[in-house]
Amino acid sequence: MRVACVQMCSGAEVAVNLDAAATLLAEAAGQGARLALLPENFSFMSPDSSLKRGIAEEVGPAVVLPFLAEMARRHALYVVGGSLLLAGKEGKLRNACPVFAPDGSCLAVYDKIHLFDVDLPNESHRESELIEPGVEPRAVDIEGWLLGLSICYDLRFPELYRRYARDGCQLLSVPSAFTVPTGQAHWEILLRARAIENQAYVLAPAQGGIHPGGRRTWGHTLIIDPWGTVLAELREAPAGQGGVVLADLDAQRLWEVRGRLPALGHRRLD
Repeated sequence: MRVACVQMCSGAEVAVNLDAAATLLAEAAGQGARLALLPENFSFMSPDSSLKRGIAEEVGPAVVLPFLAEMARRHALYVVGGSLLLAGKEGKLRNACPVFAPDGSCLAVYDKIHLFDVDLPNESHRESELIEPGVEPRAVDIEGWLLGLSICYDLRFPELYRRYARDGCQLLSVPSAFTVPTGQAHWEILLRARAIENQAYVLAPAQGGIHPGGRRTWGHTLIIDPWGTVLAELREAPAGQGGVVLADLDAQRLWEVRGRLPALGHRRLD
């Protein structure tokens, strides 16, 4: 199965972001992709909390989710919708990753479990002030490939991916908007570690560039095989633009790796 990961530099204008995503999804489909993945916050990035609430309550369900369904139908694609904000409980929002089938139906929605509350040089983030954490891992079948869903900061918590490995996932998706300091230091090595230790393909579409409020994201979209080999990557895109990387998933390669080094069967869960 051919897969595509999309890199974007999203801003605060939903219509502009959706136009960019539509162009990149069309490019992915035109190159034969059957599964395409968008990055975290692909439809909206802004530090303004009041704007985020309006987007989550009105634009997300009324505009962004139908857009993803239409893209899936139009291009006969499975689409992992990176993440978008949706209304949650008790005044909080959800950072949610929906997955759509080629007929436009929604197969699953995963809510980000681990929230990004950190102080970094020259920037701080308190995702939990606005976002409620998800409580359940979610996996979805894509034409016989079981895909475990995650979002960005989840990458630092290997327990989630071990759960997916236990459940039989061969694919792991990590749509992200990594900061520059953490991305430069850890992004690729963590992605390759998740691929190696779970003997799974890792699909990591990313935000890359400068966003409203001066936030900078690392980019470096990657597709990695179960041996930890980078199959495709996009380190930099033209300023304000995005790009697409593609790779062919090989079931024989996956079972070859798992057969050569049967580490998943050697775990001591007692």
